[in-house]
This record gives sequence, C-alpha cells and structure tokens, in this order.
Amino acid sequence: MPSSLIAGNWKMFKTASEARLFIQDFLKIYTPTDSVEVLIAPPFTALQAVHDALGSTTIALAAQNVCGEKEGAFTGEISPLMLKDLGCKYVIVGHSERRQHYGETNSLINQKIHSVLAHDLLPILCVGESLEERQAGHTPRVIEKQIQEGLHNIAADQVRQLTIAYEPVWAIGTGLAATVEQATEVHIQIGQVIEEKWKIDRQDIRILYGGSVNAENATSLFQSSAINGALVGKACLNPDTFAKIIFSAKKT
Repeated sequence: MPSSLIAGNWKMFKTASEARLFIQDFLKIYTPTDSVEVLIAPPFTALQAVHDALGSTTIALAAQNVCGEKEGAFTGEISPLMLKDLGCKYVIVGHSERRQHYGETNSLINQKIHSVLAHDLLPILCVGESLEERQAGHTPRVIEKQIQEGLHNIAADQVRQLTIAYEPVWAIGTGLAATVEQATEVHIQIGQVIEEKWKIDRQDIRILYGGSVNAENATSLFQSSAINGALVGKACLNPDTFAKIIFSAKKT
C-alpha cells in the first residue's frame, strides 16, 4: 500500500517572499519523516522560492495546474517541462475550481495527464460531485465518468503512478466537510472503478480526501482505511494547522 500523503494546495495565496517565510516557520514545527509523505503546491510564481526554501528536505513540490502542451505559442500557460525544471514532483490536475471557473473538461484533463506522465511527473487527479448531483443520487455516475474520461488511454502501469483526490465540490472552502462515512463510500467506489477498468488492486492506488479538511476533522477522516491522506486547502496556509493535520495522519 502506498504511504499516506498530505498535500497542501495554497491556491492563489502567498507571494514568493511570503512563501519563503512560511517554509521557514513550517520547518521549525515539522520535521519530515518517512511515515507520511508531504507536498506543498504554491502558486506558479512561488515555486522557485519554495523549492529553494525546502532545500534537501523530503517535502515534495507540486504545481496546481499545467498546460497539456510541451511548448509553443500558448500565452500565459506553463508546460510540464517547465515544472520539472523547477523541481516539481507532482501536478494537481482537474481541481474542481479549474473545472468550475475555467471550463476544464474531462477531455482537457485527460490531455494534461498524458502530458504530465510523459514528462515523468506524478499527476494528482481530482474528482468530485456538486451538491445538486449528490442530492439527485448521481455521485457514483459522476465520479466514474470523471475517472474513465480523465484517464482515457492511460495504461495500468501509469495508473499505478497516479494519486486520486476525492473532493466533493460542495465541501470545498465551505467548511462543510463530508462525513467519514460519505468520504469512505466514495473512496471505495473509486477503488472499484480502478479495479474493474484497469485490473489493479485497490491497495495499490492512493486516494486522498479533499474538502474543508482541518485540524479538527483530520483524525476522524484518517481513521478510515479507505482514506490515504488529504488534499488540504485553506487549513494548509497556516504552518501550525498544516503540521497538526500531518501529525494526525502519522498517528493513524
């Protein structure tokens, strides 16, 4: 089974100078260990600053988004080749905010995943349903479609390199986290989709929960054997809070 992963997604917060100060403060509180993998995904403009501040620690660097092209006339875009050169190990792909605010489709997300894998980076594929879809009982259908189309023509050995993050759209930034039972149910379903489509043991795939994870609910979430870590948003912007979430994962 893959190790637990706690990923901090800073979204559009922190300048490069603020990022350096955060890492300095965070490393005074948290000493990286092998029991839990930790990554930080700052804005593009702070990637170099965070990379330099992390130094030789085992904390991984991730990008929040990527272009599906290697290079070319794509004004404003950042390629996987550029991210790799900056020291990124992971790339978040298909976050619900990208889907909702920037119209990213499963097809575009699939293109990005192919490109990320082609440059030896590790994708974190985000999937999740809206409140309306959950209330209508469509959660299983939505999740399966996002996985099937997002991972179209991705081979089984490549799927094993993936991390999948379940992020119920209705819980992101709202303070309304899914219950342990709700999250576990969807995590189990994700594992079943992977097993049926790619013939991969569920235990070989790391599935994170994301959506208003905080220091108060982290311990109960991590007690579920189906949850292999968390994609943390707002709570990761404070070094003390982020460290507490990581410590919760280590305890469980």
